[in-house]
Amino acid sequence: MSRSVIVAAAQLGPIARNESRERVVRRLVALLREAHGRGARLVVFPELALTTFFPRWWFADPAELDAFFETEMPSPATRPLFEVAAELGCAFHLGYAERTPEGRRFNTAILVDPSGRIVLKYRKVHLPGHREHEPRRPFQHLEKRYFEPGDLGFPTVEAMGGRMGILICNDRRWPEAWRVLGLAGVELAMVGYNTPQHYPPVPQQDHLQHFHNHLVLQAGAYQNGTWVVATAKCGVEEGCLLIGQSCIVAPTGEIVAMCGTLDDEVAVARADLDRCREIKEHIFNFALHRRPECYGPICTKG
Repeated sequence: MSRSVIVAAAQLGPIARNESRERVVRRLVALLREAHGRGARLVVFPELALTTFFPRWWFADPAELDAFFETEMPSPATRPLFEVAAELGCAFHLGYAERTPEGRRFNTAILVDPSGRIVLKYRKVHLPGHREHEPRRPFQHLEKRYFEPGDLGFPTVEAMGGRMGILICNDRRWPEAWRVLGLAGVELAMVGYNTPQHYPPVPQQDHLQHFHNHLVLQAGAYQNGTWVVATAKCGVEEGCLLIGQSCIVAPTGEIVAMCGTLDDEVAVARADLDRCREIKEHIFNFALHRRPECYGPICTKG
């Protein structure tokens, strides 16, 4: 029995600071319908897909900050996306800013199955950026101030015929995150990102942003024998250029589909989950080749 699933990276162009949730959700629904029309049964939207990338600003007023967070999912604004997905029988991944009933804030992503039910939630572990106001920057990156590190670990779930997992943006740069998913047997990892072309602390690496993005996605896929669907929010958003090149990567590390614009766009590929065995049973057969007794230093503070 085939375990192939057609997957889509549903890339978003810029979202304006004053753009309503309802308008963004209409864009998501349009992308979902396009992807489904091209055969997709799993659609991956970006990190923080419902709003502009708000950590680029300093907010002194908590109410102004709270306006970017979701207190329920689905909410009245996002329910149409859930309803259309259930109508089409199409699963989707969605990133958003979550505020819990206790007032905790997380950078969160969920997997919603074809019936419209949330089957997996992940909260971003590796928060980049800084905590304090740094007005000298051309834009800020205040994820460490506005979010707590994720408290759910790196969970996976059996869905769409395979083992699914989620990483968010900066997580993709950390091999430990990929390896924990790999040890859980992940066969398809979903990654949403909002990545600026310009990195103020180390501007000499600006020209490497696209290369580094694909480098870590391809390495994570190959070293853990998993498909990867990685989706950007991109383009010039409130004066900040975000990289695109959303892509689908095979377990061999090969990019098999990629977006070519900096706007709303869909890239589609057939993911044969059985191909994960080419890697998991040979090159990276963990049971046969790993030496965890030698890896102690990576679990201690550096």
